[in-house]
Amino acid sequence: MASIRRTLSPYRDRPYQNGGAAFPASSQSHKVLSTGKGSATGSTFTVGIRQFLDGLFLQRQSRKGHHTWRRSFYRCLLFFFLGFLLGMTPFGSVDDIRSHDFSFEIKPPAVNVQEDVDSVNVDMVELGAKRRFSMKERFDFVPRKPLIVVTPTYNRALQAYYLNRLGQVLRLVPPPLLWIVVEMNSVSMETAEMLRKTGVMYRHLPCTKNSTNVKDRGVHQRNTALEHIEHHKLDGIVYFADDDNIYSFELFEGLREISRFGTWPVAMLEQSKNKAILEGPVCNGTRVIGWHTNEKSKRLRRFHVDMSGFAFNSTILWDPKRWKRPTLNPIRQLNTVKEGFQETTFIEQVVEDESQMEGTPSGCSKIMNWHLHLEAHALAYPKGWLLQKNLDVILPIK
Repeated sequence: MASIRRTLSPYRDRPYQNGGAAFPASSQSHKVLSTGKGSATGSTFTVGIRQFLDGLFLQRQSRKGHHTWRRSFYRCLLFFFLGFLLGMTPFGSVDDIRSHDFSFEIKPPAVNVQEDVDSVNVDMVELGAKRRFSMKERFDFVPRKPLIVVTPTYNRALQAYYLNRLGQVLRLVPPPLLWIVVEMNSVSMETAEMLRKTGVMYRHLPCTKNSTNVKDRGVHQRNTALEHIEHHKLDGIVYFADDDNIYSFELFEGLREISRFGTWPVAMLEQSKNKAILEGPVCNGTRVIGWHTNEKSKRLRRFHVDMSGFAFNSTILWDPKRWKRPTLNPIRQLNTVKEGFQETTFIEQVVEDESQMEGTPSGCSKIMNWHLHLEAHALAYPKGWLLQKNLDVILPIK
């Protein structure tokens, strides 16, 4: 049987140092790099490009076994130009960037910071190439004057009811608000527990004045609070709110409008005399032009106003130069005057006349607090409002 032997070219069969041939004759790379089958001629430019690409992509090595530096340099140069061209190619329009509208509006001062996102509009088109996001943020800062509410209290049957009722009203007032509660001799655990449950920021103070020589305990309790405000230089609007009065929520909102001294009318109910009394300022807008009262026994007073019918700036107590006070004596309520005249003698130390007063709120046209003289002195109640034992059965259950 005849056999046919084909003699291979010694050039193509010559092994390289790596153990393989540079390119087989039938490989696709060889066909691409060649200018034509069996063609030995070609332009100098075509030969140069072939040698350049051959140096970049063919794994040619030097005799020492190291990569040639030219191949690495040309490869880096090629990739650099490719990256530069890709970076200069625009893939979007300026309108896509302008479609994102972000605006911020800030109002000083930074006291009380409240962030309010007015509107967030998101309009997304599924088939479109554009997405539009519109967001507007606004930061509203609402500065409020601190309120300093002074309440004298003492141990009696309706004390818990009065303090809880007043505490629930103060809880609804926007902060900042400080509730100063003053008791005689020492602070009681029952009152402290009620104050903690209200959720209002408070200070519980004792009045150390000897109660045996006290004619009106409320005068000394308020003076204790005034001393505390003056000593700590508390800045705010001071308001004497007795625990047995009824207050409208709108009244506390209007207190923050006071700059120096504000006053308004108060309705009072005399249970013993079975009559109602209305007294307070008469205003032309916010300017005080006179006083109204239907209590004949107190018409000799300079200012006809109830203790819960006025409020003033606390800096008058500890900064007399700011308000140009004629004297530097501390402002206190007087216990030596006749009952019902404590209010007018105190106001005479704060202001000189009606020109330094403000008719507020609502220009003295609304009644927003009521002074009710309702007491139950003979009513018995358990100590600490706790029942130590079961009550006696008076009416059996049928």
